[in-house]
Amino acid sequence: MTIVQTLQRLPTLPDDRGYDAECIHPIAVMAARTALREAQPADHVASLFAVLGDPTRIRALTALSAGELCVCDLAAATGVNRSTISHQLRVLRDHRLVRRRRDGKVMYYALDDDHVLELLATASAHSGERNPERGEKLA
Repeated sequence: MTIVQTLQRLPTLPDDRGYDAECIHPIAVMAARTALREAQPADHVASLFAVLGDPTRIRALTALSAGELCVCDLAAATGVNRSTISHQLRVLRDHRLVRRRRDGKVMYYALDDDHVLELLATASAHSGERNPERGEKLA
């Protein structure tokens, strides 16, 4: 049997738009579609990862993982000037990664919730892993 003949005999499942989609493992495809329906919209999650893709923001979040800091102290801790750190904090706040509190003229920032700390910890652990299957040596 040729590849073309094999492809012509593949089972089909209607997709979300009603079109038939060929698949090799229909049960796995249905499970994947269920997972996709139950997940947060991909563009929302991608937006979060885009925000987390900036090294300055990661440094600010990591510094805030030690506790609440004012803008001036956060700038000193990260080595980033105050105007840059203020801009990055606004982006982080817009994406609900940090929260702020005012005490007189001083603005303090902290991680918004434990999910942010978990995201940082998971990303840090994953980035430190090595894959021996690709010839990478374990640390």
